Amino acid sequence: MSQIREQDSNTIHAEIDDEVLAVARAASEKKALDLIVLDLRPVASFTDYFIICGGSNSRQVQAIADGVEDSLREMGRRKLHIEGYSAAEWILLDYGDFIVHVFGAQARKFYDLERLWRDAVRVKLPDELVE
Repeated sequence: MSQIREQDSNTIHAEIDDEVLAVARAASEKKALDLIVLDLRPVASFTDYFIICGGSNSRQVQAIADGVEDSLREMGRRKLHIEGYSAAEWILLDYGDFIVHVFGAQARKFYDLERLWRDAVRVKLPDELVE
């Protein structure tokens, strides 16, 4: 587990799973936009985390999803389900205890998961993963 600490009221002092951190790193390496992690444990029982990010076009959205999948496969982790890869407007990668959402710009704005899950707490990521 990686210890993340921050004094901001919008973030939590939390330990995040190494796999969740690997997702954030893989997305960041593919230049994902607006990368955030939401801790859903206090508000939902179907998963622990949402990792949400965006891409500027469908090729980048697919590249981010591919990078995440490759990184986790190297760690011995396989996705349970994937949705939306062909259209690449919103790709959902379900890993059970966390779900990765990779959006195109319009879809992210339209679905606004951050607003829908505003009761979840945003996890502070290492500075090198957020620009």
